[in-house]
Amino acid sequence: MIRVEKISKNFDGFQALNNLDINVKKGSIYGLIGTNGAGKTTILNHITGILRPDSGRITIDGQPVYDNLKIKERIGYIPDDLYFLSSYTLKELSCFFKDIYPRWDQGLFESAVSRFRLETQRKLSQFSKGMQKQAAFALIMAAHPDYLILDEPIDGLDPIVRKLVWQLVMDDVADREMTVLVSSHNLREMEGVCDCIGIISAGSMVIERDLDDLKSDVHKIQVAYRSMPEDPYAGLNILHRERRGSVDLLIVREKKEKVESKILDTHPAIFDMLPLSLEEIFIYELGGADNEDILF
Repeated sequence: MIRVEKISKNFDGFQALNNLDINVKKGSIYGLIGTNGAGKTTILNHITGILRPDSGRITIDGQPVYDNLKIKERIGYIPDDLYFLSSYTLKELSCFFKDIYPRWDQGLFESAVSRFRLETQRKLSQFSKGMQKQAAFALIMAAHPDYLILDEPIDGLDPIVRKLVWQLVMDDVADREMTVLVSSHNLREMEGVCDCIGIISAGSMVIERDLDDLKSDVHKIQVAYRSMPEDPYAGLNILHRERRGSVDLLIVREKKEKVESKILDTHPAIFDMLPLSLEEIFIYELGGADNEDILF
């Protein structure tokens, strides 16, 4: 597994990471989400051994990552800002990757290139941004990483290619128990592929839960009374509350059974519990619903 323990990082007086903890289970797809500047890319660069933390500890399978070549051979990383050797063709770059990664799978590379319809004799510098991202996936997946780290992996890809990319990733998770850590702003897509979610803000972890548990513990409820009782929501952990005519709309972080029991005991005229999307949970957990510029 990937374990991040009490990691802090300061850049010229700016606290990018602050006692950050992350735990990624083996064979899972972990979604790391946060606002712009929350520290997502910074922690990914620490986990891949590009940056050294000021304090704290990062291990993969119990081994430290920084300056550990054996561990890095098992990591595949696709950053948001791609970098390629500009004079190389895709075929030449595949030979370069083959020399670096001991478990290189030429058959998988050729299959991915065919599915993405990429030209191996073209220089990477001549590819569009979306084609470069597809090339990166073809190269990294053929390296058979045990740990795949992705930073905005589907940015700039059309829906058909996004589906192909996620199919490649999930096939490896199912077949080899590959572990995936992905950071993305596309929360709807994350909701469809991730097992666990970590929400970070200002370099610290806000909440880290299995996605099913996270969604089962945060609820949107609508309540109306013929005669409003005194303090009907006492004891509930309310993240957001607003009034729409005679109906109260609340976002509550509690077990479903507790919410139902508490509200039904007050004999409401209307009581509905509605499902929340990951995007809504993200907004309410970070207090975004109180921003007057956000419309629902």
